Amino acid sequence: MTNLAVIGTQWGDEGKGKVVDLLTEGADLVVRFQGGNNAGHTLVVGSETYALHLVPSGILHQDKISVIASGVVVDPEVLLTEIDQLAERGVVITPDNLKISERAHVILPYHQALDQARESGGSAGRGLKLGTTGRGIGPAYEDKAARRGVRLGDLRNLAAFREKISVALVEKNCLFSSLYGLPKHEAGPVMALAEKWAKRLGPFITDTFDVIRTSADKGLNILFEGAQGVQLDLDHGTYPYVTSSNPTTGSVAVGAGLAPKELHRVLGLVKAYTSRVGEGPFPTELADATGNKIREVGREFGTTTGRPRRCGWLDAVVVRTAVELCGVDSLAVTKLDVLKGLEEIKIAKAYKIGDAVTTRMPASLEDLARVEPVYESWPGFDEDISGAKRLEDLPAKARAYLDRMAELTGAALGMISVGPERDQTIVLDKFFERKAG
Repeated sequence: MTNLAVIGTQWGDEGKGKVVDLLTEGADLVVRFQGGNNAGHTLVVGSETYALHLVPSGILHQDKISVIASGVVVDPEVLLTEIDQLAERGVVITPDNLKISERAHVILPYHQALDQARESGGSAGRGLKLGTTGRGIGPAYEDKAARRGVRLGDLRNLAAFREKISVALVEKNCLFSSLYGLPKHEAGPVMALAEKWAKRLGPFITDTFDVIRTSADKGLNILFEGAQGVQLDLDHGTYPYVTSSNPTTGSVAVGAGLAPKELHRVLGLVKAYTSRVGEGPFPTELADATGNKIREVGREFGTTTGRPRRCGWLDAVVVRTAVELCGVDSLAVTKLDVLKGLEEIKIAKAYKIGDAVTTRMPASLEDLARVEPVYESWPGFDEDISGAKRLEDLPAKARAYLDRMAELTGAALGMISVGPERDQTIVLDKFFERKAG
């Protein structure tokens, strides 16, 4: 048995979908353990492209079981749309291959309205625009922490469901009317949706802790899929410009219900450069022609929102933080092919703040906003690497860049992606050779 977690080491969008899809060949269960539909994973299989937001990336392997665990917040409308769209493309989803936790919290229409009101009018009068997706993820997690949330298991008793949302709406409607000048929300329209959700999603809702626990006891292989990246972690990221959950390894135990000692391996996803969506400091950002070129060649536009991503050089401080925080065993480097044709490639190995040099991420947002990256410069490569099958097939300049990336971040190279297709992946770690079939 091997239980493996796939973690994003940057600000998300590192290409986890493709890698999870590839590794699912060697898994029995694929478990999404945190986040909501503010995350998007893109999979390319032949001429087909799939954009997934809630359904785990392993769903294309229909002999495997996909699990949406208790740490996820679920928008049932988005989930049903995703299931229907996959079904239209021949991906059959049944309660046998998709399990949804009865403990997962529900994103409701008033969560979305509150999220959007804050983004457009400032957060409780502070005027702080976070750059959220407006999908209601943050407000749903707020209600969860405040113990006034509604869980998917509550759909089994619609009378109790109505009572819970009615209580929640007392406070929400005060905010809508008094603070944001918006119409109040009523329980009736929400209950009409809830009746549909209960009918269609009811067969999928189950005790996923039991599913995961039983699988672990049988010695099955479990693959844990995170959303976003470490720098969006609520506790360890660039707060407050973060997500509302913890995309770190520790969240596997909390969000899925697996004892920490039973997680055997951690694979850290790292893009060959850096990108982020939304507001907040970004030390290596390139607001120039090079940044624009990386964005266009890498098709750096959000899977969920379509927003253009901010792009910049690889930040080894960011990745090293994730390696240490998450216990990353090896790295899967993605989008190396995007750097083709650049005359020079840079890596930030440290930060300079005033006269001091540090290799640690400052907790202070103000300090992080004024850091000067300490760069190393590496020669670029012009060769087309999209057909490379072995490390030796890569140009020497690309290999030198990868070697230095591993040295600066403190993690070995496990995989190298040279294109979007499944077979455009060089597997270096024999462990993952077995897992990738």
